[in-house]
Amino acid sequence: MSLDTIIDLNNISVFQKKILILSNVSITVDKGEFVYLIGKTGTGKSSLLKTLYADIPAYEGSAYVAGFDIMKLKRKEIPYLRRSLGIVFQDFQLLSDRTVNENLKFVMKATGWKDKKKMNERSQDVLSKVGLGTKGFKMPHQLSGGEQQRVVIARALINDPPIVLADEPTGNLDPETSEGILQLLFDIKRSGRAVLMATHDYSLFRRFPARTLKCEHGRVIPSEEVMN
Repeated sequence: MSLDTIIDLNNISVFQKKILILSNVSITVDKGEFVYLIGKTGTGKSSLLKTLYADIPAYEGSAYVAGFDIMKLKRKEIPYLRRSLGIVFQDFQLLSDRTVNENLKFVMKATGWKDKKKMNERSQDVLSKVGLGTKGFKMPHQLSGGEQQRVVIARALINDPPIVLADEPTGNLDPETSEGILQLLFDIKRSGRAVLMATHDYSLFRRFPARTLKCEHGRVIPSEEVMN
């Protein structure tokens, strides 16, 4: 495995509640690479991402994510893996009773941050990166859907992860807002991080071409539909 490889899966199988979802999955994702994971709803995109952040186990083969052997990962080690990953969900999962800054600090405290000054500086830094430098005092409901998703991306960047996993990050957004989120994710990729994004919105990867993997018939295959 190359030092630049962030995800390296070899012939793994993915199960959900003893039901085989994907088999013989072999993929690699390198630093600074943007990769789409496409496929119809129910073909295993989210299950594969959940395997990568150890929400569901992988079986057979070998699987390394951000330097962790997820086949041998103990339960107490899972938080350390997740600190190395930025995870962006479709449904935001922001705490509605806290400001944007408090949402970010909640994640920092949960992942071991203690210095309040450094937490304030990091919070401001990631919000600025996603174009929300003046919105830290706002409550989530005071933000548009696109702004809320930018907060989620800021949250994913808190611990400076080498890879961002994005599960349908534009699924609840209008086309113009979706384009802004894609532009932001490509900016993150240009900063040297890897981005793996699950989507079934084919219009997006026609406007933002990148390597594409397709979940279909229980397999993950390279798609020839989109070329760099």
